Amino acid sequence: MAEESNNTLNNPAVATAGGGGGGDSLTEEISEKLHSHHSSSSSSDSDSEKRASSPVKDARVFRLFGREKPLHSVFGAGKPADVLLWRNKKISAGLLGGATAVWVLFELLEFHLLTLVCHISILLLAILFLWSNVHTFIHKALPRIPQVHLPEEPFLQVVSALRIEINRGLTSLRDIASGRDLKKFLVVIAGLWILSIVGSWGNFLTLFYITFVLLHTVPVLYEKYEDKIDPFAEKATIKIKKQYSLFDAKVLSKIPRGPFKGKKLD
Repeated sequence: MAEESNNTLNNPAVATAGGGGGGDSLTEEISEKLHSHHSSSSSSDSDSEKRASSPVKDARVFRLFGREKPLHSVFGAGKPADVLLWRNKKISAGLLGGATAVWVLFELLEFHLLTLVCHISILLLAILFLWSNVHTFIHKALPRIPQVHLPEEPFLQVVSALRIEINRGLTSLRDIASGRDLKKFLVVIAGLWILSIVGSWGNFLTLFYITFVLLHTVPVLYEKYEDKIDPFAEKATIKIKKQYSLFDAKVLSKIPRGPFKGKKLD
C-alpha cells in the first residue's frame, strides 16, 4: 500500500487521469438523466396536446340538413350552382332582373301573356321587314338573320330528370297512402296545408316569382353567414326533436298502424 501511494505521488499524471475519468462518467450520467427527463416531459406534452386536439378533430360541426359537402357542391358544382350562389354576378343579376320585369308586366301592369307575345312578335317582324326592304332600295346587302335551332339533348335531359322525380314522388305518395310511415304522412299534410295558405295570398305567377327570388337570395346569404346560422339551427332541431318525441310518446304511439305493415305482398 505504501508503494502504491508512493507511485501515485511519483506519477501525478496517473492520478489526474483517474480523477478525470470519474468526472467524465459523472457528467455523462447527469446528462443522460437530464436528456431522459426532457424526452419524457416532451412526450407527455405531445400526448397532452394530442388529447386536447383530438376532441376538436373528432367533433363534427352541425350543418343544416345534415350536409357534409360545401353548399356549392350540394347544388351540383356547375353553372346552376354558380348562378344561385352569385359566382357569376352578371348572369345572376340578369336572370333576377328579367324575372322582376316579367312579374311587373303581368302583375302590376296587368298584361296578358298571349297579348304581350303577339305584340312583341309584330314589332320585331315589322322592324326586320322594313330593314330588309330599306337595304334593297339603297342597294346594300341584305342583313343576315341567324337561323335558330334548339338542341334536342338538353330537352331530353330535363324530361328524363322530371320523369325520375315524378316517379319518386308517386312512390312516396303510395307509401304514405298505405299507412306505412305516419311521420311522413304528417309532414306532407302540414306542407300541403301551408302551401294552400300561401297560395291564397296571390296567383301562380306571384308564387313563382317569390320562389325564384328566394332561390337567388337565400342560398347566397346562408353561404355567407352559415357559421352564425348553423348553431341556431342546431338548437332549433334539438327542441323540435324533443317536442316530436313527446308527441310521439303521447299521441302517435297510440294510433293503430296500417293492417299490412311488415307483411309481404303476394
